[in-house]
Amino acid sequence: MSFTIWIFIDDKTILDDVILILLGLCTIYLAWVIIPYTPLGKQMIDKVTLDKDEKPFNLLVSNVYQDNTDYHKLVNLINKNNPDIVFLLETNKAWMENIREATDEFPYKIEVPLENTYGLLFYSKLPIRFHEVNYLISTEIPSIIVDVEYNNEIVRLYGLHPTPPVPQENEESTERDAEILITGKAAKEYGKACIVFGDMNDVAWSRTTKLFLKTSQMLDPRRGRGMYNTFHEKYWFLRWPLDHYFLSSQFRLVDMKIEDSVGSDHFPISISVVLRKDDTSGEMELDTEEKQEVEEKIEDGIEKGDAN
Repeated sequence: MSFTIWIFIDDKTILDDVILILLGLCTIYLAWVIIPYTPLGKQMIDKVTLDKDEKPFNLLVSNVYQDNTDYHKLVNLINKNNPDIVFLLETNKAWMENIREATDEFPYKIEVPLENTYGLLFYSKLPIRFHEVNYLISTEIPSIIVDVEYNNEIVRLYGLHPTPPVPQENEESTERDAEILITGKAAKEYGKACIVFGDMNDVAWSRTTKLFLKTSQMLDPRRGRGMYNTFHEKYWFLRWPLDHYFLSSQFRLVDMKIEDSVGSDHFPISISVVLRKDDTSGEMELDTEEKQEVEEKIEDGIEKGDAN
């Protein structure tokens, strides 16, 4: 409609035509970027129906927004979903104490409450066989590695919440990119069933996320299915995906869902998966130039950070 009106404007200039062409090219480019995350795109991981003898692996991630005090909403969500794993971000001591009604049901816990909006709480109904709390880039921003026992097999979980590239926190994405890519390399080196999840403060189609997928050779269950936008909860007309699950090739998707609001600026996101035979057909690989780019991004982030 707007294009038709443009054609019949009598006093338009060459500059107007140039602007229209540039806008058209931008629209085509953005469509090309977004299409992989729509039903028109190719799926990286198959969705399956559980066999009778299969038990799903259910996870819930929620950035609660530290100043939010609607604790009961999260308690209700956890109780309703009854997940195997709960990973909570921006959690301080107040959050840790006020959701005990739900988290006391989880026998295995890793609790790192902080007042700097980077606290994390991890709860599991599955046995934890190994865990580490790491500070990969900044001494103020923790991440976790956890091995849980699921269906007599070990699944490694990497939980992240790197700093966002915003003026009030960090003007550049250097440290965030490095933390994401370091984790990608670790997942690749681990070489067995694993999941990287959390609030990455990065969208699914960014350059860094693409490099992460190639570095880790993990799979994005969003591809070919939808955006699954988790941020910003308050603005329905302006939302994008910041909270993610990336799966190794041993997993199949059972279900993935954006959950109801818990009063945060992020929506919680849940996933249900199952282990099957390894299928590497969806994996992506780095070329030589991309390998160099990854190493440079990691080096820059480590140099800028204060953890090493």
